[in-house]
Amino acid sequence: MCSACPLDPSTNLVKSLLSGDFVTMSALPWTPFYTQATASGKAVENTESLLAYWAVAATVAFTVLVYVFENYLDARQKKSYHVTTFPKELETTVSVIDAEPPKQKKEEEAKTDEAKGGDEAKKPEIDQHKPLLPQLQAKFTKSQAYGLDKINFSMFSSLYDTAETVSFLLLGFLPFAWDTAVALGETYFGYNEADDEIKITLIFLGGVTVIGMIMALPFELYSTFKIEKKHGFNKQTLGLFVSDKLKGLVLTAVIGGPFVALLLKIIKVGGEYFFVYVWGFLFVFSLFMMTVYPVVIMPLFNKYEPLSDGELKTRIYGLADKLKYPLTKLFVMDGSKRSSHSNAFMFGFGKNKRIVLFDTLMQQVHDDEILAILGHELGHWKLGHTLTNFIVTQMYTGASFYAFSLCYGSNDLYRAFGFDGEGREVPTIIALMLFFQTLWAPIDKILSFALTMFSRRCEFEADRFSVGLGMSKALQSGLCKIHLENLGALCPDGWYSTYHYSHPPLVERLSAMMTLDKKIE
Repeated sequence: MCSACPLDPSTNLVKSLLSGDFVTMSALPWTPFYTQATASGKAVENTESLLAYWAVAATVAFTVLVYVFENYLDARQKKSYHVTTFPKELETTVSVIDAEPPKQKKEEEAKTDEAKGGDEAKKPEIDQHKPLLPQLQAKFTKSQAYGLDKINFSMFSSLYDTAETVSFLLLGFLPFAWDTAVALGETYFGYNEADDEIKITLIFLGGVTVIGMIMALPFELYSTFKIEKKHGFNKQTLGLFVSDKLKGLVLTAVIGGPFVALLLKIIKVGGEYFFVYVWGFLFVFSLFMMTVYPVVIMPLFNKYEPLSDGELKTRIYGLADKLKYPLTKLFVMDGSKRSSHSNAFMFGFGKNKRIVLFDTLMQQVHDDEILAILGHELGHWKLGHTLTNFIVTQMYTGASFYAFSLCYGSNDLYRAFGFDGEGREVPTIIALMLFFQTLWAPIDKILSFALTMFSRRCEFEADRFSVGLGMSKALQSGLCKIHLENLGALCPDGWYSTYHYSHPPLVERLSAMMTLDKKIE
């Protein structure tokens, strides 16, 4: 075993902490408690590099700055959840919907209700035959309470995540975890760091994944079995929760392991233009996952049954034919076994398209509204939003790996974060992680916000498309019912929603559709 990678690197970490040989917050450059050089007992090579000088401090500062800004937005949103008066603009807007309900005969709605099942326990709280406004007003207090619980939990989680990130940076968690993986690989499998880097990387990622899952577990349990259950959404048993986690771990190992191994191999043998080969590999992998995920992976977690023959199925296929959408299969998913939240989505590649309706959605809205919601979703496809998002994702991937290629050989950056072992090459996975955590992080934040704004624009365009199909009133009432059943925020803070929401607030969407209706009239 090499002296630079002792089997118990924690001994060196503890010694550093006890001896006081740790980062001095009042002076630069900041250095982690644990570094490969100090762990091996050798002096750290001094460097005048500006990048090395500022790397740790700048990363910590940016992490804290993002937290402070997002916490400020959370505080604004929290304040909006303390509002006790139903928003006037939403009241005015929904009153217009109630004045002009979608044209659907009550006897047809009754047939739909009967076809969806007469189990009282599964019936939603929405009364399909009563005005929406009083129902929304009755749910306003519950919606505010649900939102308040979620934002309080989110603020605490964000504080913890930030503290964990900063602590791991300053403690030198990454070099410590890597040295531990090296030691385990050498001791139990006979791996050599220089020759078996990819194999050691899989040990490293396996350990980091398990640690991350364990540390996140209390938060997930509280969110699922406390907050979601308190507000009537969680239907998941503890056994199902554990089963999902175990399946996720297995899939991560089976798919993620080979994926990472191939990615690292391409980077290592790709030469100066490895980013081009990585880009091509990730493009092919994306297409592979688009094909395999819905057919192989999704059925491991949920049951997908063909929608029963009837008027709804006929109308959905008719809508798809009208828009030349190559719909091959139409499913109902048992989303209710985990949550009473509702949704609908489309997937598929090429001429093999599929639509999935949550069983909860089938219970919450009637057929006209389901058609209008699908008209909106098909609008995304017809208007090219789906393809555009795929292209943008590929461009983002290509740009990020090109930028990484420019920094790949920057040993100063890696030394700053504790990877300063003499004669030891920086692992490729570490180079990737540090690049995306440091130099790329500000760019990622900016691009993520730009994509959020683009997504909101696409939502308005898809709403406009559904209106053009003559489904405006049904879409408006359907969105109100989904919002009502999901206890969505009815008066979100403007700054918070602009930064976080990929979909515009309900009142903005309703108002935009009503404006379009007036123009059409």
